[in-house]
Amino acid sequence: MICPHCEKNLLRKERPDNTCSHCRRTYALDPKTNSLGLSDLRVRRIVAKVTEEGRIAVVPDQLWYALSRRRLKDGNFAPGCAGASLFAGLVVGVFGLFTEIVYVFLASGALLLVSAGFALARAAGAGRGYPVMSRAAFRSEVLVPWRSVYGGLPPGVIDAAPPVPSQAGIRAPSRARPGAVLLCPDRSIRAFLIADGLPARYGITLAKDLDAVRALPTRGPVIVLHDADAHGELLARHVRASLGQRTVIDAGLPLRTLRRPAQAVPYRDKQEKPDQETMARLTALGEFTEEELKRLGKGWCFPLVGVPPARLLAAVTRVAEQVMGSVDPERRRAASVGFMTWPGSAAQDHAGER
Repeated sequence: MICPHCEKNLLRKERPDNTCSHCRRTYALDPKTNSLGLSDLRVRRIVAKVTEEGRIAVVPDQLWYALSRRRLKDGNFAPGCAGASLFAGLVVGVFGLFTEIVYVFLASGALLLVSAGFALARAAGAGRGYPVMSRAAFRSEVLVPWRSVYGGLPPGVIDAAPPVPSQAGIRAPSRARPGAVLLCPDRSIRAFLIADGLPARYGITLAKDLDAVRALPTRGPVIVLHDADAHGELLARHVRASLGQRTVIDAGLPLRTLRRPAQAVPYRDKQEKPDQETMARLTALGEFTEEELKRLGKGWCFPLVGVPPARLLAAVTRVAEQVMGSVDPERRRAASVGFMTWPGSAAQDHAGER
């Protein structure tokens, strides 16, 4: 690996205890000792990419997904076993040619069959989508040593740990007049939106659940933002049914993000698979194909933290513009005279560009 301080190329023996033998400085991550194969330099590169070179703030879960994306796509079923079995089978086979021992040929054939089995299983997607490092493990195995070495999180990454009030949600500043509520169960995404100023900019109140929405004084539209998974598909419908005549806008993520793994790269968690009751409710809706229900039932999910942060912020900004334009009289009047559509106005809204 390359030392993040002096940029010397270090062999394993030249970096004992995560310390460069050339500059004597300590680094946080060694690709040989963490399951994602991370180094300090790779983390910095990915942070620069997801933060748009520091123009937006992101939360640790968004960084976790960005760093895990390649492994989620490739899968982690028996890594290296197919190649090792193939090599061993060929070696044993060559040995059998010289010895002409039947048992050696049988062993070679068995090893080759095992290699083919591993290869076919990986081609069929076995193990694909399971994170090799969980979100919780990412904090302890990556962020903790990073803080220890550098004294804080990577620049542009904010801590999403402080709890959100359970009933009142997160209120916009008093000078703003909240006319809409954005319901998002993912605390890290709420922290991301707050850090990038969206609630304050549009006077939108954030809430973590339906109880928090009911506790708020405003009766404006409710924007629902959720993962693309079984629970997310039911969330907007449940909110709409519970709030009666109140306007509820399902802002996604849409289920179609699960249909193209090459682009979306979803993941799955055995502990978060939907139960039979959830799947029965989804089936009863009659809105999903058999293949979609099968994938949802296996726990496949494309999370909000998996959306490139700039793209997610831009999408939520567009929804906020549309919703607040419809509920705020001043915004409606501005839109009616073309203020919101002046040439160049979009270019000045850097948040919208992100």
